[in-house]
Amino acid sequence: MSKRDRILAAAQELFADYGYAGTTMRIIAERAGVAFGLVSHYFGNKENLFLVAGYEMIDAMLAAIRRDAESARNGLEAVDIFVGSYFAFTQANRTTFPTLIRCSPFSDDNPHLDRQKIGAKFEELIAEIEKGLERGMRDGTIALLPVRDTAFMIYAAIVGAVRTVFLTPFGDPGLFAEARRFILRAIAAR
Repeated sequence: MSKRDRILAAAQELFADYGYAGTTMRIIAERAGVAFGLVSHYFGNKENLFLVAGYEMIDAMLAAIRRDAESARNGLEAVDIFVGSYFAFTQANRTTFPTLIRCSPFSDDNPHLDRQKIGAKFEELIAEIEKGLERGMRDGTIALLPVRDTAFMIYAAIVGAVRTVFLTPFGDPGLFAEARRFILRAIAAR
């Protein structure tokens, strides 16, 4: 693993555990086993490192979702795969995924961060849902619904389930399967 990647992995774990305010560049350097100046060299400042940590995680998630979605036979299955892959990614990355919960346009943890910039990155996830919805409406597997609003409602259900599992004492792992069924029932053509 390169030094840059070690820094990024350390940052994702620390931001997940301690949040933006509770994580320093020095602690990240120590966890990564690199000199403090190298963190600044690669990422500039803590805010940029925080954003890169979140963005790279979204990119990895999108790559997994897109790879999995190639097998979808119709739009409803594409949305189902999106939801299932999203939940699987969160489970496979339990130690780092909370970084995305904190680096989110829906998070109040860091009000000083540029929400427009963060929101633009999260838009890529919404766009994937929209593609599945549009495909399903064309192939008849999904009811005719307002695409954008429905994509946001699906994403809100996903985020709600993830936040419940990760951040509350109510975190029943079966919630992901039920959220997935709930979403599919809500959008399936009748």
